[in-house]
Amino acid sequence: MCVASVRFFYPDVCVRLLGGGHLQRGLADELRRYWDVSVADLPERDYGWGFVKLEPLFRPVAERFLVLDSDTIIAGPVLQLAARRDEDFIVDDEDQRPDAVKSIYFDTTKARQEGKPLNDPAFLFNTGQWFGKTGVVCRNDFEGLVDWAFPRRLRRPSVFKNGEQGILNYVLNEQWRSGKARIARIPLMRWPPYGMQQLDAHAISMKASPPLVVHWAGIKKVRQRDMVGADVLAFFENEYYKRLPAGTSRRILAGSQYVLSAWSHRAHSRARLAFQRLTNTEAR
Repeated sequence: MCVASVRFFYPDVCVRLLGGGHLQRGLADELRRYWDVSVADLPERDYGWGFVKLEPLFRPVAERFLVLDSDTIIAGPVLQLAARRDEDFIVDDEDQRPDAVKSIYFDTTKARQEGKPLNDPAFLFNTGQWFGKTGVVCRNDFEGLVDWAFPRRLRRPSVFKNGEQGILNYVLNEQWRSGKARIARIPLMRWPPYGMQQLDAHAISMKASPPLVVHWAGIKKVRQRDMVGADVLAFFENEYYKRLPAGTSRRILAGSQYVLSAWSHRAHSRARLAFQRLTNTEAR
């Protein structure tokens, strides 16, 4: 659905798939054939949670790029947000409670307790959507933070959270403080639990919606119709399958497989927890 939304507004823009791990069988070929999406020229390895999103920073070719998570859609022509600015990075202007900062990004209290203090963040952003520029940040700027072997790993997992999210926020804050990177903070992301605010499928279909990225981060439901913004998801799901042979049948099959997989995962998790409780009780 992310790809369908990009192509809805930008039929010809270059889109590259960042395959940071195992891809669904046939997906890369499907995206290439029907959506003109190429796979980024990266080693086919397990990059670990989110770390593949750092790789565009280190490309040798000078370019500006937009990173999008797979559980996002663009609701309008978001590239115009970058066309009007010349900063190195453009991120969402996020406001978070101090306790959320510690659990979602990085924990400066814990860092001080461990004897390796960090500066408090001047800004924060969800890394499911951000504009960047190559040649501004290099791997050395992550020294002491990331083990670059495959899969990538955090060197201080007690401090930095959520894969690459915490360390990228920290590094860009430090680059901004030193004057090495220019950061623009703008309204970029909409998180559905805070409300869609009249952003719906009809407005998007008429190309009358604001240039925002809608991100269903951490709010998946077994049934799509139970999600906030379900009409938007359904609109782009339909757009996606319209291009595929036997698209209607494949859409129904994919939806059924997702529900079955979700229920199976939930049942397995409950069984595992029940077994752990039983084992702990018997041990006592």
